Amino acid sequence: MKGIGYRPFSLDSIPLTQYLFFTGKGGVGKTSTACAVAVNLADQGKKVFLVSTDPASNLQDVFAMELDGKGVQIPNVPGLVVANLDPEEAAREYRESVIAPYRDKFPATVLTNMEEQLSGSCTVEIAAFNQFSNFLTSPEFARQYDCIIFDTAPTGHTLRMLQLPSAWSNFIRESKHGASCLGQLAGLEGKKDMYKDAVSHLADPAQTTLVLVSRPETAPLLEANRSSEELRALGIRNQVLLINGVLQEASDDVSQKIMDNQRAALDHMPLALQKIVTFTLPLRSYNILGVDKIRAFFCQDIYLKAAGNKKELPHPSLHILIDDLYNTGKKVIFTMGKGGVGKTTLAVSIATGLANKGIKVHLTSTDPAGHLQDIVEANPNITLRHIDEKQELQNYQEEVLRQARATMNADDISYIEEDLRSPCTQEIAVFRAFAEIVAQAENEVVVIDTAPTGHTLLLLDSTQSYHKEVQRSKGETPVSVQRLLPRLRDAAQTEVVIVTLPEATPVFEASRLREDLMRAGISNKWWIANQCLSMTETKNPMLAARAEGERRWLEKIAEISAGNFVTIPWMKTVSVENVTKN
Repeated sequence: MKGIGYRPFSLDSIPLTQYLFFTGKGGVGKTSTACAVAVNLADQGKKVFLVSTDPASNLQDVFAMELDGKGVQIPNVPGLVVANLDPEEAAREYRESVIAPYRDKFPATVLTNMEEQLSGSCTVEIAAFNQFSNFLTSPEFARQYDCIIFDTAPTGHTLRMLQLPSAWSNFIRESKHGASCLGQLAGLEGKKDMYKDAVSHLADPAQTTLVLVSRPETAPLLEANRSSEELRALGIRNQVLLINGVLQEASDDVSQKIMDNQRAALDHMPLALQKIVTFTLPLRSYNILGVDKIRAFFCQDIYLKAAGNKKELPHPSLHILIDDLYNTGKKVIFTMGKGGVGKTTLAVSIATGLANKGIKVHLTSTDPAGHLQDIVEANPNITLRHIDEKQELQNYQEEVLRQARATMNADDISYIEEDLRSPCTQEIAVFRAFAEIVAQAENEVVVIDTAPTGHTLLLLDSTQSYHKEVQRSKGETPVSVQRLLPRLRDAAQTEVVIVTLPEATPVFEASRLREDLMRAGISNKWWIANQCLSMTETKNPMLAARAEGERRWLEKIAEISAGNFVTIPWMKTVSVENVTKN
């Protein structure tokens, strides 16, 4: 994108401190960029250690070889050692270390509750940071390598929790308040000094550079801004911004629309991000797999030609999914997926498709109500409610703190206030609002955008059982939530539609969401592959190559969903008419 105003990324342009952290929203290119930096530095004769603790890490695919948590020398790249740590395994070990002392003391229902409190993303983050800390604070490791590169940095929320005072275990044992993420902190007192040193290393610009990776799209830029603000609040200001995937030039209508969208996202970038030194990387046509493509990532594109005689990619239409929802009489329909995959627009499309069949539909979303109203205002069968996430979170925080202040001292209240800033808390607060809506809409089909994760459902369910067992915090779980959980587990009433993109990271993340739901006893039948370039007629050579690269991931989606999937073409704007038409 000529004239964008940012400097092209190169190894000579960024601060090459000993520690480099790459962080950003899933699918923005953190791993590709980290690998390219590592290989190119090693080619310059430096001793480099690259490590990832991302649960969806594809380092093994990138380097086309088996990796372990200790480090493997990469053939044909002298000086480069790569480790792929398993944060899920680390989380399991950490979870067991916390629960083991109580196995002979508490009833099974209490242990189940403890296990679920330690099964969410915050536990994985803390377990990952525990591994990061070992690398960051080891003098021997620092002497061994010129550059240590981390794929996936810890979040500001994790760092804030680890900076809290040290009475975690007593607090967890005596807690009666119902907040969501503090269980992960139990038993960490002995490592507090190591964590303090690790945070100090992170904040030292002489030792560490934190690279915020984004794409020239609204959702990733907002996520980068949020991460940047959280880290700056902790004194970690040694940040640079890397915008990956910038389209360089347009040669047809499709590529022009992509460039227009990217320009609009960058023009409306948060002001705080605009103050950070920013670099760009061009959009590439290929997946970064193999050392040759890693080396080429910073300097050239490789347009891959599609092999001949390949069967056509499957592109079933959305109306097939809508017909199935109508014929099976589903009453509660969720669209679920990571931010930026298009689940809100598709929730609107599903609601409209059902309404056009004469069904009364109650559509609920966290998107601004005015935007949705513009789309559905002409349909008399749709009622709409916008859930204000901030207001729901504030209401929930006030309720929890009101209960806590009745029995707790100021130090304990400080723990709760920190916990109530966690992602889990906001998800629970919004879910309670969803539950109320479903309870009031027995005679309608309810279509809900931004569904809760399986972890949230299990946390609410196990907390409910736990409180019943030990008679604490009576009445904390609303009746609407108690009634809704069994309903969500009834496949005859509820459908969770998973929305993803035909790319590696979004598919990996969607697969984890599905496993999370299954763990909560909730089935999933339908998937939607959104924004498919392979459904356009682009003549742009680079985009055509990317479209061919979607084949692998569409086949993967077809396999996971047992053929129950539909595809949506890439387009500048998605209207209900062109999504739901046959």
